[in-house]
Amino acid sequence: MTHKYEIILYWSEADQAFIAEVPELSGCMAHGDAPEAALANAQQAIALWLDTAREFGDPIPAPKGHRLAFA
Repeated sequence: MTHKYEIILYWSEADQAFIAEVPELSGCMAHGDAPEAALANAQQAIALWLDTAREFGDPIPAPKGHRLAFA
């Protein structure tokens, strides 16, 4: 399943990996050796984040569907 949350992908020199952050879901991020792997791992991390939020009755933000901020 592909989720519609914004994912920010970047290379981390310190981690020597691509990092995929999901800013709309606090603390949700993943990594991978290639951009595609980081994005696939981020989709899994989103699913787990949502499952955990549902389990504990935490609020789940709706995807905004647009860029959150420009750098």
